[in-house]
Formats: sequence, C-alpha cells, structure tokens
Amino acid sequence: MRWSSPPSIAYAGLAIGTSSDGRSWPFADGRAMSIWKPARSAAAVLAERRSRGSLEVSSSEPEFEFDSEGAVERARSVSQTESHRLIEQLMILTNERVAELCERRGAPTLYRVHERPDPPRVAVLVEQLASLDLPTPPLPESLSATEASELIADASRMVAREAERRGHGRAAYTSLVLRSLKQAYYSQRNLGHAGLGSPAYSHFTSPIRRYPDLIAHRALLSLLGAGEIEPERGAVREAAWWCSERERDSVSIERDADKVCSSFLLERELFEAGWSRKFDGEVSGVIRAGAFVRFGGELGDVYEGFVPVRRLRGERFDLNATETALVGRRSGRQIRLGDPLAVTVDSVEAPRGRVDLSPLEGEG
Repeated sequence: MRWSSPPSIAYAGLAIGTSSDGRSWPFADGRAMSIWKPARSAAAVLAERRSRGSLEVSSSEPEFEFDSEGAVERARSVSQTESHRLIEQLMILTNERVAELCERRGAPTLYRVHERPDPPRVAVLVEQLASLDLPTPPLPESLSATEASELIADASRMVAREAERRGHGRAAYTSLVLRSLKQAYYSQRNLGHAGLGSPAYSHFTSPIRRYPDLIAHRALLSLLGAGEIEPERGAVREAAWWCSERERDSVSIERDADKVCSSFLLERELFEAGWSRKFDGEVSGVIRAGAFVRFGGELGDVYEGFVPVRRLRGERFDLNATETALVGRRSGRQIRLGDPLAVTVDSVEAPRGRVDLSPLEGEG
C-alpha cells in the first residue's frame, strides 16, 4: 500500500522533473537534466551486469489517497517508471557494497538473505508454466542449487516477455515464479541473495523506515571511525529474528489493508454506477473452491475478488494437477491463471476486504 496526498512528487521523479502521476514540474532545469543521461547509462550497465543471474519480476501496487477524515477517496495502480528503475539499480549497488565491506572487515551487521531455491521446486515451476503454454528453459535431469537459481532467473525473463506479448497475465505468472522461491529474511550470517544474484546483500538505503538499515548504518560508521560503537553480535542475532518476524507481520497487514481500502472504493463506485456494472479482469489465482480475479475499471487494476466454483455455470469444475487451472469435467474447458475473465460483483464486505464475483454469461 502507498499513501499520497496531492500534489505528490515521487523522489525518483525529481531527476527528470516529474511527479508520481507523470506531470512535469518547472524545476526540471538543465542542471537536473544534465545528470539524467549519465545516471541512466550507469543504471543500464548495472542492470545488464545483473541480468545474467537475477530474477526479472515487475509488479504494480495500489496507491491510495485519503480525505481529511481518513476515508479513502481514490486509488490507482502504480507501476515502475524508468526513473524508479534507475534509482532502484543504484540503491541495489549501494546495498551490495555496504554488505561486502562489512563482511570483509568482519563488522557485525544484518544481511538480507535469499537462499537458492530447492531443485524439486524448480521442476514444479517449469511444469506449471508449461501447463499455461508459457515458454520454459530446458530442464536437465539433475540440478544443483546454483543451476536451479539460474533456471528460475531464465524462466522469469521468458515469462515477462511472453506476458508482454500476450498483453495479459503478468501478475499471475510473476506470482507463480515468486512462489517457487524461498522467502527472504534477515540474518547475521551472509548467505547471499539468489533473487538479485548478489553474493552479499544488506538493507542500507532506507534507514528512516527499516530498522535493519539502521544496524547497517551503525556498522558502517563504526568501520569508518565516525564515533558509532560497533553493534554487538548477540544483539544483531536477536534483531535478525525479530526483524524477519515483524516484516512478515507487516506484509500481511499491508495486504489486508489494501483489500479493505479497495473494497470500500469498489462499494462506493458500485453505489454510484450501479451493481450491474461489468468489469474486465484477469484470473490471478485458482484453488479448489474457485478463482481469484483482479479487475479495476477506470481506476486501474486495484480490485480483487473471488468467483466460487458454484457460480461457474453448466458443469462441475476441478482444480488441475498443476494447480494452474479449473477444468470443466464434461467439456474440458479451462479457466487458467492469467486468462482474461469478465465479471460482475455480487457482494462486497468492505470491513473484511471481501468481494464475491460472478463471471459474465458465456465466460464461466
């Protein structure tokens, strides 16, 4: 979730004089523009260097605006711009360099660890992608952990290109790739970051919003002799567990908050436009009980609801073996991850963030 109050200027947009909604600002003078081209070139070099071993995943997140009473007013789906990607590459490089220095000098700090995937899980991913008619890299008979990581990185790039070609499915396909990975966490031991292809990685660049970054700052300042006491190893070990747990909590809370805010917006939109309104959506998840669908109308892809299998007309549907589609028992018709699906809204429980949907006639 992101909060904004107009006018909102994205920090990454300052380099090119644009706000978060793409508008130009008068301070985009020659001095700002003079650093844009070399910075963009540097970021492109970094991205190319990293592309051989890192994942290619791109996602959008809803940005909500609230009135003075705290009620949500509007939302839009925010995707990365070129300036976001430029800043991101430079921040990744900074995080890597700090981690490498701390490890080389033996300074206690928190590392951001993303272990290599399990080879059997990679085989499952390839099977799932193939079931959706997505291109996949060749799967050898045996895989080391390093080869498994490289194969998933290759798969992520192939999936991204195919989703762009199809014009739909990127969120669902990206989710499949991410679910094949182990969860990142904080540790006092450096075990590398497989998702970024980094041998050493820390969180350093956001100390105003993350405690692990403060620990990294203290470690670096102690190495520089800047008056900061070196973090205690025992305290760093405890902080690793605590920060990892709190991160999982915050991700869950943020996800629930997004659902609640978007549900209140959807409810208001339906009261204004009528509950018979039709939405174009995409299947974002499937389980035995039904399909999750992301949709959004003019607000962008900010809503998600659930289509129960009992609302899929004409026959019974079962979850397939790869858990990527609901398949009709009689016709063999499939409702697959990433497929377009037009829906109407049956009910909204905004305080719970719950939205029930039905497919349009002829679609389910």
